[in-house]
Amino acid sequence: MNNLIKPKRLSKGDTIATISISGGRSGDSDLIWRYKLGKKRLEEIFELKVIETPNSMRGSDYLYKNPKARADDLMWALKNPEVKGIIANMGGDDSVRLLPYLDFDIIHSNPKIFMGYSDITTLTIYFAYAGVMSYYGANLLTPIAQPGNLDNYTKDAIWKTLFSTDVIGNILPCNRYTPIEWLDKKEDDIIWKENTGYELIQGNGVVQGRLCGGPLCQIMGTHIYPNQEFWKDSIIFLESYSPYGSVLAGLHELRALNASGLFHNAKGLITPQLSSEEKSMLLTFLKYEVEREDIPVLTNVDFGHRTPMTILPVGAMAEINCSKATLSILESGVE
Repeated sequence: MNNLIKPKRLSKGDTIATISISGGRSGDSDLIWRYKLGKKRLEEIFELKVIETPNSMRGSDYLYKNPKARADDLMWALKNPEVKGIIANMGGDDSVRLLPYLDFDIIHSNPKIFMGYSDITTLTIYFAYAGVMSYYGANLLTPIAQPGNLDNYTKDAIWKTLFSTDVIGNILPCNRYTPIEWLDKKEDDIIWKENTGYELIQGNGVVQGRLCGGPLCQIMGTHIYPNQEFWKDSIIFLESYSPYGSVLAGLHELRALNASGLFHNAKGLITPQLSSEEKSMLLTFLKYEVEREDIPVLTNVDFGHRTPMTILPVGAMAEINCSKATLSILESGVE
């Protein structure tokens, strides 16, 4: 994962393509309003020209039945010289079905910003496999099109990571957060909770490693699943500990990841907000099943399924400082 190619930074006036590479809800009649809201924000706040990939607005039914069309959209955007970046409209659960239709050489030869989270992680791992940095961060429908306003934390992360060649530096925790909201609400109707900041639940010292992670189990057994050398000296971000509301299911996923060598080779772990039951499960798992009580674990980091979100460049060198309970990215996200 060393020396991934960094895409060129975005500038005001650049063209970006929005893509439905996982779920296709942006093209469904009941959510087109939300797509238009997110597109408007990209145009007005970041002064970008926004175009749609050819199949992105054809709706959930068509895109589920035609994974090749979704893959073709990505190849189209990468080969299109007008397009400088690509933002996923939303996640889903079946982007692994695109793998037979993706072209390694096109991704490697056309390094462009590609950003999304949740099921989009399959594609960010593929980009790393192809030697290109990509970005675990905001999808268009959420949080960019979050009802009310685009929050300043997410907005600043986009400016700092995708538009600037400066070192990203310390990633501060957000001041407040809210669950993902799909209904059309006014800003005053959004319920925000005060954030308590990062929490170090085990570990000492300062560790550095390259960022990688997300929901990874769906791609296990495929040709792009990282080998043990890939995980060496990494800082892993793990998105979910209770799939379908089950902590036991989360433990089963951790065991599968452990069998792949992930935990034995990693330098540190970062997670979103965890419940007390999830923390207990993770610490017990690391102690008795992995024998890694030494590995630093920083929780309540602002990624995953809530608003706001930071951006994690996949392959960038990061640092966890245990005494200060801080997370830093030690390089720029773009060239």
